[in-house]
Amino acid sequence: MIRAWFAAAALVLSAPLVQGAPPSKTAPPALPSPVTSVEGITEYRLPNGLQVLLVPDESKPTTTVNVTYRVGSRHESYGETGMAHLLEHLLFKGTPTTRNVMAEFSRRGMRANGTTWFDRTNYFASFSANDENLRWYLSWQADAMVNSLIARSDLDTEMTVVRNEMEMGENSPGGVLLQKTMAVMYDWHAYGKDTIGARADVENVDIPRLQAFYRRYYQPDNATLIVSGRFDLKKTLAWVVQDFGKIPRPKRVIEPTYTLDPAQDGERSVTLRRSGGAPLVFAGYHVPPGAAADFAAASLVAGILGDAPAGRLHKRLVEGKLASSSFSAAFGLAEPGVIFLGVGLAPGQDVDAARSTMLATIDALATEPITAEELERARTQWLNAWEQGFTDPQAVGVELSDAIARGDWRLFFVDRDQIQKLTLDEVNRVARQYLLRDNRTVGTYLPTEQPQRAPAPARVDVAALVKDYRGRAQLAQAEAFEATPANLDRRSQVSTLESGLKIGLLPKSTRGGAVQARLRLHFGDGDSLKGQETVAAFAASLLDKGGAGLTRQQIADRFDALRAQVGFRANGQDLDVFVTTVREHLPATLALIGRLLREPAFPADALDEQKRQWLTAIENQRQEPEALVAKELQRHGNPYPRGDLRYAPSFDEIIEDVAAVDTAKIAAFHRRFYSAAAGEFSAVGDFDADAVKRALVVAFADWRAPAGGALPYVRLPQPLVEVAPAAFKLKTPDKQNANLRTALALPLSDRDADYPALLVANYLFGGGTSSRLWTRVRETEGLSYDVRSTIDWNRLEPNSTWSVSAIFAPQNRAKVEAAVMAELERARRDGFTQAELDAGRKGLLNVLQLQRAQDGAVAGQLAQNLYLGRSFAFAQQVDEKIGAVTLEQVNAALRRYFDPSRWSIAWGGDFKDGN
Repeated sequence: MIRAWFAAAALVLSAPLVQGAPPSKTAPPALPSPVTSVEGITEYRLPNGLQVLLVPDESKPTTTVNVTYRVGSRHESYGETGMAHLLEHLLFKGTPTTRNVMAEFSRRGMRANGTTWFDRTNYFASFSANDENLRWYLSWQADAMVNSLIARSDLDTEMTVVRNEMEMGENSPGGVLLQKTMAVMYDWHAYGKDTIGARADVENVDIPRLQAFYRRYYQPDNATLIVSGRFDLKKTLAWVVQDFGKIPRPKRVIEPTYTLDPAQDGERSVTLRRSGGAPLVFAGYHVPPGAAADFAAASLVAGILGDAPAGRLHKRLVEGKLASSSFSAAFGLAEPGVIFLGVGLAPGQDVDAARSTMLATIDALATEPITAEELERARTQWLNAWEQGFTDPQAVGVELSDAIARGDWRLFFVDRDQIQKLTLDEVNRVARQYLLRDNRTVGTYLPTEQPQRAPAPARVDVAALVKDYRGRAQLAQAEAFEATPANLDRRSQVSTLESGLKIGLLPKSTRGGAVQARLRLHFGDGDSLKGQETVAAFAASLLDKGGAGLTRQQIADRFDALRAQVGFRANGQDLDVFVTTVREHLPATLALIGRLLREPAFPADALDEQKRQWLTAIENQRQEPEALVAKELQRHGNPYPRGDLRYAPSFDEIIEDVAAVDTAKIAAFHRRFYSAAAGEFSAVGDFDADAVKRALVVAFADWRAPAGGALPYVRLPQPLVEVAPAAFKLKTPDKQNANLRTALALPLSDRDADYPALLVANYLFGGGTSSRLWTRVRETEGLSYDVRSTIDWNRLEPNSTWSVSAIFAPQNRAKVEAAVMAELERARRDGFTQAELDAGRKGLLNVLQLQRAQDGAVAGQLAQNLYLGRSFAFAQQVDEKIGAVTLEQVNAALRRYFDPSRWSIAWGGDFKDGN
């Protein structure tokens, strides 16, 4: 999926002007009547053809707005490839009345973006629910629909950014291989052309032709407006009528596309050779359109083959040590699409052996049909993912957008119904019909006297499929909860188990009964953990691979049955457990987690698999500019000896550490360090607090010390280390996207008096899309797809890090560095203005408010508060200090701390002489 964020504008098109007008003093506009309603989603139509979907949900104090245009790369003609994506960029360049769109997003604390795909272009924004933000965004979208500045001057400055995005994709071997495979799969259909377009088409695009493309497709009768989350329904509908209703219905007619490829008549192949990375093998198969019941079956077949650990490819190749990972993907499109199956290989593994085994495993479906157990496991996973998307007001708009692209928004529910109704016979029939040798693209073409043919491609009559569809009962509305620091503290329940584990519970109703939980256990000290970091990481990664008398598959099936997503990760002295589930299953999920933590099996075959995956990841990172730059800065001036948790190992040293790990060391580490004597648990969302407390008592209350003897947790200090400024230029051959990063140690923590002022200073300099860095490097000079500055705050010691980062084409390295330095020198010399401070303060506070509306973020913050001995009142104090900070304080903090003469800087990319 191609994504872009942009702002600024120039010149004016001749389209009629449509602007967000102030509230009318006359009678309010007549509201349209509902067209249809399915499970809490109601459709309306304006006379000009605009489709409106309203999805009210009071459970979160946020609103999300999506505008979907039924135009994507499929609608591009010869010479027009990339045009839909280019319009996505240029729409953010503004209109005659809104000249700096991204700055407006930043000032309002909006999380906004746009995406382009084969069948649609989508624009969306999420923000804290309030009338001002919603009113402004609706009016801007109406204005942008017909008045966007598709101007030559904007195109010229944006061209380098678009090329940089192309180059960013070119750095990914997997992404390029996918595009090459799609191109070989299709003879005539536009799905064979990458959404980002051909470089020659994009660089030579004709402005009048681009403007005509815009005027043809960016019209109300070709668009759907989706508003989800918390909003006043009648007021919002009135604003939609007021802003969009005045746009006339266009007279032009959009002709339907009609090109379909014939059934593929022989195996095809493509080979990609580039520097760096690890081997990959894909197999792509043509399948029906996304609306077809056969596509639903094909998507489950892809999961049955490519899933881990149950998938057949995983069992036969990964567990068979022929590959390091397996995967699958299904593209549900408006017209006949594709599914992909694949494996990734570790360095040294035999590509030919992996490819032949992979294809043999797929072909074996003809004689080894899918079992009922495999079907039900895949169906459960698919439905769990669907339910999680439907219960998230921010995600449901994007899900509806994809259904709209396939023909109708109600396909979102039809998909679910099709998945639930599929029989084992139907799934096996689809596997036999479509997963054929002559219908796949991989390997070498071989002539044959009796070629096999897949069913002829055909469209689906979506209108007939969804006619009179009503769906199921609407989900109950959740409470209206305002996520202010005071409310978060008021609702929080804090306690401590006998073991020492601190508990923070924040129960509140949510859509679908969703709940987010976090568990962090602390262990060891600096001396006892020397040389143990890699062992700790593997111990965490193996916790769900077997234990408590259960196999890896039984554990995965149990979590699926509990509708739970659970992840384990170790970092330094901490073990983190991330949990997403629903109200009725949280106690049982915690019980299973407790058993896995206390009774792990650490199977040897799973360790071998994990080690291969680590080695694959390291091999991929060796030639990635971003990874190399980060590693160089981590190692520069690091004073600690190898084995110390604060040491930054090289890639070769990591490989040595991985090789030295075995199951005996992992088991010994678990016995020596794991317990609930020091740690925090938090849960936010819909749950029974008493039931959760009881589950935690059973799981952890008596786990007071490691089984191998008491090793109390003593936090390893992280004092500030002054390092000499340095510059590093790292060459990464055949990587068309380069990376710049700086590192500057700050003698500060978030308890320092300068913390609020420096937060604001960083936001104004490089923390938002109205910042100095973004405006200069991205908007004015068009040199980078992503440029920013960030502060990694230490919560305990005066040792934080400020960094500037950018991606760019290697030949633009000097220009990027010059622009960054010029803006930093200007800011230090002249300071920010009061207008910048006022706008930036508002944007930053809105961003912080939006973060507190996300249950996962609140769960993480609640656990951190328990560790730090804080409450959410600390966040309120920070907000108040940001609101009171003066321009003099912000400029003084900038000059005091953001000193480029003290930083280290690194570049990574395919630099030629002179770059």
